[in-house]
Amino acid sequence: MSKEQENKEVVGRWFTEFWGTTCNLAVVDELAAPDMLLQYSLHAPRRGRDDIKRFMTDFRAAFTDLAFGGTADLIAEGDYVVGRWEGGGTHTGPAFSDFLIGSLPAKSGRKMHFTGTTVLRIENGKVKEEIGLDDGVTALQQLGLLKAA
Repeated sequence: MSKEQENKEVVGRWFTEFWGTTCNLAVVDELAAPDMLLQYSLHAPRRGRDDIKRFMTDFRAAFTDLAFGGTADLIAEGDYVVGRWEGGGTHTGPAFSDFLIGSLPAKSGRKMHFTGTTVLRIENGKVKEEIGLDDGVTALQQLGLLKAA
């Protein structure tokens, strides 16, 4: 199996088990490098397994139906894998202050659904970086945190 195919398998599992309908936090210890960087436009960058687990635990507590899934085949070249995705959830949980632009009161009932593209760097079979470009404007508008001009 080629390096690219191996990397795509790691990312496929990461997307399914970390970002999918349910989250298996054990996959962070298995597939993430100890100092992994997780970076998206809506949130402050996260670094390291424990920080990434806290992020997802809080995110899923606030958005109990949170789920993301792939919308196209993964593309791999060398250490990099690129994936397109869509997803979101409904804010039915506690107050959530992780968005860089503002906070949500508890159980706002607001729904978000948006898309993005993510580049992951794999090093020694582990996810070293996950850097995504998402349609955060759409999500923030749907959540009422950003108003149209």
